[in-house]
Amino acid sequence: MCSENPSIVAPSRQPRQPTCAREFAMSFTATDRGARLARRLVTRRLDAWGYPRGTEASDAVTLIAAELTANAVRHGHVPGREFRLVLGLCGPDPVTLRVEVSDARGDRLPPEQASVAAPDAESGRGLWLVASLAARWAVVPRTDAPGKTVWAEVDV
Repeated sequence: MCSENPSIVAPSRQPRQPTCAREFAMSFTATDRGARLARRLVTRRLDAWGYPRGTEASDAVTLIAAELTANAVRHGHVPGREFRLVLGLCGPDPVTLRVEVSDARGDRLPPEQASVAAPDAESGRGLWLVASLAARWAVVPRTDAPGKTVWAEVDV
């Protein structure tokens, strides 16, 4: 965790192409309900892969997925377009859980530095949480459609 560092830089703007033994992918409506469903499915898939709810890995990846899907709904929404979630179990050395969330707004990129919001701010902590929990994260252009993909990886 990087709780002592108020400004965390995305380590790379280049895509990583990990080898994932297992993968779950699904598109969701770009609504609060879609983000909530995506988060729940991440928790269930992690449980099926041997990372039960309440474990450090499951909690970290579920929180990352929740923040990235919420950002896709709030900042990446284009009417009539969905966001896509990909969850991967990659490895083997180290075993890595990878979350990718793609949205339709390539023109609205997150900042290169995730900083801590003011204590009284109502928002602005999501990307900082992602950067704190992930071993690596980045933002890359989508290859399959207009927009961007934000990915994060947790080593377990």
